Amino acid sequence: MITKKVADALRNQLKNELESSYLYLSMSAWAAGKGLKGFSNWFYVQAKEEMYHFFKFYHYLLDQGEKVELPAVAKPKSEFSSPLEAMRETLQHEQFITKSINELVDVALSEKDHATNAFLQWFISEQVEEEASVGEILDQLELIGENGNGIFMIDKELGQRTFVTPTDLAL
Repeated sequence: MITKKVADALRNQLKNELESSYLYLSMSAWAAGKGLKGFSNWFYVQAKEEMYHFFKFYHYLLDQGEKVELPAVAKPKSEFSSPLEAMRETLQHEQFITKSINELVDVALSEKDHATNAFLQWFISEQVEEEASVGEILDQLELIGENGNGIFMIDKELGQRTFVTPTDLAL
């Protein structure tokens, strides 16, 4: 059983994960509208990953006997000046999520909730990977600037990203 403080913090993270998915879906639609199919694909896969994260929290709360209420989410930004701006905002958003996960760990530790702390360690590792991945793309975009050929090459590479449906969630 988890404390009210931990449960409330986890429920708040449900909103963060939904808003992340919604933001990346909006970015995917923006990129598709600009003819950037690879960027669109990358953001679409990112949206799916965020929903997977949402469901990990969702099931954890249920497994702990907690009530899950779906939060309202804010409308995400839908216009970006360039792929570079979209990726800069992606990195900024992932840094926000990292901060929120770290704060969840702090709450779990303050409440001496070792099970929740153990559960959250997967997310800690995931956020290191997320920020590194986005940082790499951002470095490439900053290196090429507004070069259309470079954007085309990165777009082609990002089109190769796939989402493998995890098998660890019982729906």
